[in-house]
Amino acid sequence: MKIAVCVKQVPDSWAEKKMANGLLDRAGVDAVLNDLDEYAVEEALRIVEKNSATGEAGEASGHSITVISMGPERATEAIRKALSMGADNAILVSDAALAGSDALATSKVLSEVIKNEGFDLVICGTESTDARMSVVPAMLAQRLQFAQLTFAGKVLVDPAAKKVEIDRVTEFGVETMSANFPAVVSVIEKINEPRYPSFKGIMAAKKKSITTKSLADLNIQASAVGSAAAWSAVKDALPRPAKAAGLKVQDDGSAGDKLVEYLKEKRLA
Repeated sequence: MKIAVCVKQVPDSWAEKKMANGLLDRAGVDAVLNDLDEYAVEEALRIVEKNSATGEAGEASGHSITVISMGPERATEAIRKALSMGADNAILVSDAALAGSDALATSKVLSEVIKNEGFDLVICGTESTDARMSVVPAMLAQRLQFAQLTFAGKVLVDPAAKKVEIDRVTEFGVETMSANFPAVVSVIEKINEPRYPSFKGIMAAKKKSITTKSLADLNIQASAVGSAAAWSAVKDALPRPAKAAGLKVQDDGSAGDKLVEYLKEKRLA
């Protein structure tokens, strides 16, 4: 069984972010592996461990996990974390022409990598913390003509039967659905608790291969990606307003009444 996990390097959630010419300034902030993609990596590892004779991930399991990402060379830092968790190898698509690509271009690039590698399962997080669009998994499924199983809170895989089943979490409840390989699965953040890379895993990750591909390697024209080809664009962005000063009440014996009045004013009581 061959599993691909799509990941993205994003600005640290706690970093102060700025826009420059309609694009997020990524160079000026710390970058990390997208938090929501860690759940996808963890779920891939658990699937392999559960279906391995040794109970472990890695080459000896008879299954493989490949991390796939699109971004600048710097994205290898995020990829290394996924490898240190236990993934086997990685593919990074890096090309200057990709700067400013939207979800449509991203799905196009990732799908070209996936379809050439013969994966059985493609696992994604629900969304990236820098864009919050939650559309790439569905776009991948459409481009690849794979079955689509999204928002999974539980995943069961039967490699022999070439079948995957999920519990899909929605605002109306939980749906159980299944599909044959190949399939795209996106997982929610409550599906598991991502493991911390061990020292052994961190050292092993340094020796694992990261194959870098360009747009030319994928036969994609530069004019089909990047900000010039994007179907969406940021027209304006304003910094978050400063936090307003709170209400200070001096307790002269009437503080309780003032609190009640404040709550009524805010329609909280």
